[in-house]
Amino acid sequence: MQNNGVAEVFENMADLLEIKGENPFRIRAYRNAARTVRGMPQEISELLKNGVELSGFPGIGKDLAKKIEELHKTGHFTALDNLEKQISPELAKLMKIAGLGGKRVALIHKKLGLTTVEQLEEAAKEHRICKLPGFGEKIENSIIESIALFKASNNRFLLGYAEEVSKEIIEYLQKLTCTGQITVAGSFRRCKETVRDLDILVTGKDNQLIIDHFLHYPHFSKVISKGETRSTALLISGLQVDIRVVPQESYGAALHYFTGSQAHNISVRKRGVKRGLKINEYGIFKGEKSIGGLEEDDVFRAVGVDFIPPELREDWGEIEAAERSALPKLVNLNDIKGDLHVHTIATDGHATIEENVFAAMKRGYSYLAITDHSPRLAMAHGLSEESLAAQIEQIDTLNEKLGNFRILKGSEVDILEDGKLDLSNSILKLLDFTVCSVHSKMNLSREQQTNRVLKAMDNPFFTIFGHPTGRLINRRAPYEINFEGIMSAARERNIVLEVNSFPDRLDLDATYCRMAKDFGVKVAINTDAHGITDLDFMKYGVGQARRGWLEASDVINTRSLQELWKYFRRD
Repeated sequence: MQNNGVAEVFENMADLLEIKGENPFRIRAYRNAARTVRGMPQEISELLKNGVELSGFPGIGKDLAKKIEELHKTGHFTALDNLEKQISPELAKLMKIAGLGGKRVALIHKKLGLTTVEQLEEAAKEHRICKLPGFGEKIENSIIESIALFKASNNRFLLGYAEEVSKEIIEYLQKLTCTGQITVAGSFRRCKETVRDLDILVTGKDNQLIIDHFLHYPHFSKVISKGETRSTALLISGLQVDIRVVPQESYGAALHYFTGSQAHNISVRKRGVKRGLKINEYGIFKGEKSIGGLEEDDVFRAVGVDFIPPELREDWGEIEAAERSALPKLVNLNDIKGDLHVHTIATDGHATIEENVFAAMKRGYSYLAITDHSPRLAMAHGLSEESLAAQIEQIDTLNEKLGNFRILKGSEVDILEDGKLDLSNSILKLLDFTVCSVHSKMNLSREQQTNRVLKAMDNPFFTIFGHPTGRLINRRAPYEINFEGIMSAARERNIVLEVNSFPDRLDLDATYCRMAKDFGVKVAINTDAHGITDLDFMKYGVGQARRGWLEASDVINTRSLQELWKYFRRD
C-alpha cells in the first residue's frame, strides 16, 4: 500500500473515532500519523525494505508503526475493520462536508438515521437539519453548498497525489528496455490543482510488451480496457490511468493533443485550417502528406506562433500572445531563493528551526522564514507573545552562526473577526515581516469578510496576506470576499498576496494570480511547510503561478536577501 493509501486509512480511522466520540488524543494521534506518512521521504515499502524504524518519525509510536506494517503486509487494518462493524464507513464521508465534525455527524445519524451524503442532502433540502439542536438555517444552507462542492470534486485527485503516482508508474515502465520517451500529459502536465485521470504517452519498440507490462502494475485494482496501442486501468484509489503507445514520428503532435486543454487545441486546429493544415494526434498534414509531428514545437511553428508552455494552454489569450512573441517569461522553481511560510514543533510543525534551516540549505535557498501560529489558533498551539519573543531571540542567536544564510523572523498572525491582528504591535515590530491569515469565521458575508481583511491591512505590520481565499481543494469552498477591493488595497499598501503551495490549498488559484499581475500586486510563493519534506511543495506553487502567467519579477521570494530586505522596508 502506498503512503497516501496508509494516510487515508488513518484519516478514516480518525473520522470514525470522532463520530463515535472517542478520546480526542487518540483521534489526534491518527491524524498526525496520517500527515507524517504523507510527508515521508520514501515509500513505506522502501523504508521497511531498508530496515528503517518507522517509530522514529514524528507522531509515529511503536503501536502505530506496527499498524503501518500490518497495512503494508496485508492491505487491511484490523482496528478499522472492527470499527466499521460498529459504525458505517459511509458516515466518514459526511465528515468531508464542511461544517460537519464528528459530534454533528453522530447527532444527524442518531436523530434522523442518515448515513449517506445523498440522504443528508435530501434532509437538508427538506429543512429537517435546521430543526436539530445546534444547527439552524445558516448551517443547513452551508451544508447544501458544501454537498454541491463535494459532488463537483468527487473523483478528482490532488495534483500532489497524481505526481506521486505518476512518478511510480514511470519508474515501473522504465524497467522495460524497449520503452523510449514517457510523459504524463493532460491536466497533470498543465499543473491543474486536481486531475480526473492520468494520460501517459510512451514510445517504444514493442507495443504489446509495453501494454502487458503496464497492466501488471501491482497497484491497479481493475483493467477497464486493453488494446494494441492503448489501455486503461484503475488504481486502488479510483484514479484512472490511460496509456497510449505512439509512433516516434507522431510523439510531438500526440503530446500536444493529449496535453490539452480542449479549448486550446480547438483554437490551434482552427489556425491550422486557415493555413490549409490538418492537425491531430497523429501529426501535421498538408493534404495527405505529413509535414511534422515529431516534436511538439512542430505544432506551434505550423500555425505561426511561439512555443507555448503547457501551463498556459487554457485558451486564455496565450495563442494571441504567442503570435506577437509576447508570452511571459514564466517563473521557474530555480528562481526561488527562499520560503517565507514555515512552521516548527513550537506550534503544529514536525521539525525544529535547525532541521528546517538545514533542509532549506540543501535546497540551495538563501533564506527561510519561521512563521509559527499566533495564540488565537489554539488547536495549532499558537505561540503567546512571550513564547514568540523567546523564539525571536533563539533565531537571532542562530543567525550569528549561519554566515550567508538568514533565518527570517516571522509569524502567521490570525486576522480576527473585527479586523484586528492577533498580536500587539509591540511584538509585531520585532519581526522581519508577517503572514496574516483568516482561520476562523469563514462564513461571514462578502461585505463583512472584505471589511475584516481591509481593516487588518491598515495595520502597518501587515506584510503578506496568507492563503487569501481560505479554500481547501475538494473540501472547503473559498470564503466570500471582494477580491478586486482586496487587490486594490494590497497595491496601495504594498502588501503581498501569498500563493500557498500546500497541495490541498494552492491558494491563490491561477485566475487570481493573473489578476494580481494585472493589478501590479506582488506575490510570495510559499509552502506553509509543517515538516521538512513539505518544503518540496514549492513546485506546486510555482506551477500555479505559471498557470497565472507570473514571472520571476512578480514574486518577491525570487529576490536576493538584500533585495527582499529592502522590499520589507528593513534596509
